[in-house]
Amino acid sequence: MEANFYRRYGQLCDEYCVVPKLLAEFSDNQQQVLVLQDLDQQGFRLRKNQASMSDVKLGIKWLAYFHARFLQQDITDLWPIGTYWYLATRQEEFDVMQPGRLKDAAKELDAALNNAHFQTLVHGDAKLANFCFAEDTAGLAAVDFQYVGKGVGVKDLVYFLGGCLNQDELVNHEQSLVNEYFAVLKKAVGHYQIEIDFIDLQQEWHELYAFAWADFYRFLLGWSPDHYKINTHMQKQTDIALSRLSKQ
Repeated sequence: MEANFYRRYGQLCDEYCVVPKLLAEFSDNQQQVLVLQDLDQQGFRLRKNQASMSDVKLGIKWLAYFHARFLQQDITDLWPIGTYWYLATRQEEFDVMQPGRLKDAAKELDAALNNAHFQTLVHGDAKLANFCFAEDTAGLAAVDFQYVGKGVGVKDLVYFLGGCLNQDELVNHEQSLVNEYFAVLKKAVGHYQIEIDFIDLQQEWHELYAFAWADFYRFLLGWSPDHYKINTHMQKQTDIALSRLSKQ
């Protein structure tokens, strides 16, 4: 699937959502080898272990343009569901979860995300380590498209914010960063001349934002219940999602 992405879709990404270009590919001892453009030579030399607020905003911009670029496209040669933690591929983790409201609602949360009207391509592993920063400009490039596939953009957004910000930073900055994502997404939709009802898109994805938190929390509880990313903010967002489900 990653090879398909670089072959067919990477070339559609522009300077607003840079990805390395595929230069060549071949098989070596039954393994597929992809030769990609050297992002260091393209000016994206920096790798970061911690993100400043300006770094987070750069990541949000990249995600918004990437999501806008592939909105509502009929793509069948990548993963039908993007990300590595969605329920169908994490049954072992699901089975060992402790009983509770979240486990009971896991299938409904998964279905709400997967059956959303507005779909795009999600990176699927949008963590800080998969972004390469430019030294002298506000540029950003992304790598590692093993889990790229269809989904709602807020799945990438939640994963990215949860990996870059601690609990206090999420409490203090989340709302403004989510607003920024949608503002940039609207601009990006115009840039790519995508014909959609943006108000409906924003309403749907904003509603699913808490669902994306709850869905990732479900994975963590089964995979690593003491994981450092689990905090009261994630639990609060999960409570919001579960409350909305109960009212449907």
